Amino acid sequence: MKRIIFFDGVCTLCNHFVDILIQQDKNHQFYFASLQSKTAEQLLTKQDLGLDTIVFLDQTQTFKKSSAVLRILFHLGGLWMVLSILASVLPTTLRDLIYDLIARHRYRFFGKKESCRLPTAEEKPFFLD
Repeated sequence: MKRIIFFDGVCTLCNHFVDILIQQDKNHQFYFASLQSKTAEQLLTKQDLGLDTIVFLDQTQTFKKSSAVLRILFHLGGLWMVLSILASVLPTTLRDLIYDLIARHRYRFFGKKESCRLPTAEEKPFFLD
C-alpha cells in the first residue's frame, strides 16, 4: 500500500504544504488526493472525510491533524525528521489544539480556491485523482 496524503483541495495553506512536500520528497514516497476525491471516499472512514484536517494513510495506519503532519515530516528525513522528533515531545492535546486553531481560520488567514487543485504534468503521477 502507498503512503497517501489527503488534504483539503481548496485550502490555499494545504496546497502550499503539498507543494513543499512534492519539492522535498526526493524519494517520491508520497501520493496525494484531496479529501473531496473518490479515492478519499474509498479509502477513508466517514469520520476521516471531514475537511478540517489532513489525513495521512501510512501503509495501513491512519494519522490525523498534528500527528499526520509530524509523521509526514519524519518520512521526509533530514532536518524535517529532526523537526518532527522535536515537535513530538509536545503533548498531542496541545499540538492538536494549535492545529485546530489554524485549521478553523485557514480560509480567512490564507484564502480559499474556487476549485480543487489540478496537478501539473510533472506532478500528475503522484496524484491519485
